[in-house]
Amino acid sequence: MPHYANGTPAPSNAVSLHTRSGTAAVLQAQDGDRIRIKNRRKRYLDLHPEYTEGSNLELADPLLYDRLIRRFQSADEREREGRERGYTGNLEADLMRSEAKLEALRHPDPNSVMAYRRADDGSITGVEADGKERAQSKEEGRARWEDVMRQRFLRGEDGDFAYEEVDESEEYDDRGEEEQRLLEEYLGGEDEEFVGEGKPRGETGVQDF
Repeated sequence: MPHYANGTPAPSNAVSLHTRSGTAAVLQAQDGDRIRIKNRRKRYLDLHPEYTEGSNLELADPLLYDRLIRRFQSADEREREGRERGYTGNLEADLMRSEAKLEALRHPDPNSVMAYRRADDGSITGVEADGKERAQSKEEGRARWEDVMRQRFLRGEDGDFAYEEVDESEEYDDRGEEEQRLLEEYLGGEDEEFVGEGKPRGETGVQDF
């Protein structure tokens, strides 16, 4: 083990090695936390498919819901959905959809796949700027909507959802994945104990007698 006289600083490379090792450990822990949280959220969605079902998320993106879901609904389906939401829910959904269309009309988004214009009767309609982006069936529209809402949930963008109830709960851990992650962290920590040409940290490589 190298010995340094009192007041003599350790070589700078030793300090930087220690700093890098500590920083790497912190980053690894942060990555582990992010992965664990994302896995818990995904597990929650797998156990609660109703999260993306129905019209409960329509207000998250009224225009996207209008394009992917409402345009494929029959009159009976819209009526049934309206009954489920109730008068107040319908009023809120109609208001949010109208405001979103007005905003899209006033401030067109050049990156949007939808172009909005005012029809002769005064209503605001939207058409796909690129026909390839148009959902071709009710099933495709629903699948695309659910995928967007799942990704939104995983990113933590649902302001009405109590994420801490999922993020901090071991109930939503996948035991197999968690054990594999812990094993990888352990093996990673073991690897950090060796530097250079496989010599244990702190060893000179020369036998001292």
